[in-house]
Amino acid sequence: MSTADKAPEPLSACDEPLASRYDVALLDLDGVVYVGPDPVPDAPENLRNAAKEGMRIGYITNNASRPARVVAEHLASFGLDVIAEDVVTSAQAAAKLIASEYPKGSPVLVVGGEGLYVALEEYGLTPVRSSDAHPVAVVQGFHPDVNWVMLADGAHAIHEGAKWFATNLDLTIPTAAGKAPGNGTLVQAVRAAVDVDPVVAGKPEPPLLETSIERLEAKRPLMIGDRLDSDIQGANAVGIASLWVATGVHDAYDLARAPKNQRPTYVAAGLSALAEKQPGVTVEGGKHSCAGWTAEVVNNAVAVKGEGEPYDGLRAILSAVWAAVDAPVEPAKPAKAAGRTRRPRPKPAPTPDSITIDAALHRVGLDK
Repeated sequence: MSTADKAPEPLSACDEPLASRYDVALLDLDGVVYVGPDPVPDAPENLRNAAKEGMRIGYITNNASRPARVVAEHLASFGLDVIAEDVVTSAQAAAKLIASEYPKGSPVLVVGGEGLYVALEEYGLTPVRSSDAHPVAVVQGFHPDVNWVMLADGAHAIHEGAKWFATNLDLTIPTAAGKAPGNGTLVQAVRAAVDVDPVVAGKPEPPLLETSIERLEAKRPLMIGDRLDSDIQGANAVGIASLWVATGVHDAYDLARAPKNQRPTYVAAGLSALAEKQPGVTVEGGKHSCAGWTAEVVNNAVAVKGEGEPYDGLRAILSAVWAAVDAPVEPAKPAKAAGRTRRPRPKPAPTPDSITIDAALHRVGLDK
């Protein structure tokens, strides 16, 4: 697996259950397996069923606050068969990056929590708490205890020449009470005080997924996530298949507006999709059909007809919207006026925001 590999086409068909087609599931955690301390409804049961079919279940998280061991204990409390080796964190990916550049024992300033300390030690580096220790690098990851003093000390070390690494740039994290500021928000605070950008380990950048594929020995991995701008974009960046699920941050409206590099291979309501085949979309004369649904863009609005499963309808809608947005601009025909030909203006291409999908999503039962 390399970054040169090309991910499968969005909305691809799969004629066998996903748990049979792919050998390892790379599961994002927040918004996919759990939200806050509690599991996503039915997620543990669906994962146990996929494991029974022979699929290895790996847990991949941009959240660097906890060590892999603690994450595994949390997942095991849901009745999942998990050990620390099944979990890969952005802290581990960042530590691996740093260890590839600096010798064992090198001091690294931690702007974060226990997850970073444990990961640095795992890779033979020395975590330190102060810029007075003259660190060779600064590594920043989310933890609820990160405060102004830690952010300021990280900025001081960067000014003194330490190389800056960030576990991820997610601006928000899902919590039981709703969205909250994520590591990306705190990284922006440090960036306002320094003149460099950090090296990023987490999704959508390749290091975390590449580290996960290596550690979990995946041959045919499937990335599963709720965020288009990290999980799905990250999968596309390393050329692997992806499954978007509707249990977290992004919704059907976000999917319709997704740029090419954030479009998933498969879409589904949740992890029950691992036991299911995935229907594809057929296109004929501007009409996009999936199972019992057909959608097309007419006058910058999606019209949908048919009946059946809501997510089959969503696939048809997405295919129609993405095709309209991706279509080349049609040149306008020349017009004659008063004995001369006026230079035509090209017909403007539709944009995701200009195509109305509310009525279509309501028709298939997926409106807000």
